Amino acid sequence: MVRPSSHGRKSSSPRKLSDVRNRRSAAERNNQNAENGDDALEPKRRRRYRPGTKALLEIRKYQKSTQLLLRKLPFSRVVREVVVCLYPNLSFYWKATAIAALQEAAEAYLVSLFEDCNSCAIHAKRVTIMPKDIWLAMRFRKK
Repeated sequence: MVRPSSHGRKSSSPRKLSDVRNRRSAAERNNQNAENGDDALEPKRRRRYRPGTKALLEIRKYQKSTQLLLRKLPFSRVVREVVVCLYPNLSFYWKATAIAALQEAAEAYLVSLFEDCNSCAIHAKRVTIMPKDIWLAMRFRKK
C-alpha cells in the first residue's frame, strides 16, 4: 500500500508579483529607516500578547505580591456605611488599624472563596467561573 507523503503540499495558485515585492526582510527595512532618519517619526509598536497570556502574567504578579487589592478609602466608606445601617443611633470612631484588619480579613475571605469557585468550575470541566460556582462554594462553606 502506498503511503501519503509526510510533508505538506504547496498551493497550486500562482503567486502574485506584488506579494513578492512587498516582502522585505526586517534588516532591509531597518537599514532604509536608518538611512532616511525615519526612526523618530514611526511610533514604537506596543507589545501584543496572545489571548490569555496577559491574564496569566497578572495572576502570577498578584500571587507574588502581599499588597491589598482593594483601595483603602472606598473600603473604609463601605465599612462605615454598613455600620451606620446596622446601628443608626450610635456613632463610632474608627482606628486605621481596625479598618486595615477588616480589609485583610475581607480580602482573605474573597481570595479563598474564588479559589473554591475555581475548583468548582474545573470540576465542571470549565475554565470560566460562573455565579453557580460561587453559590456552590458558599453552600459548602455553611457546614
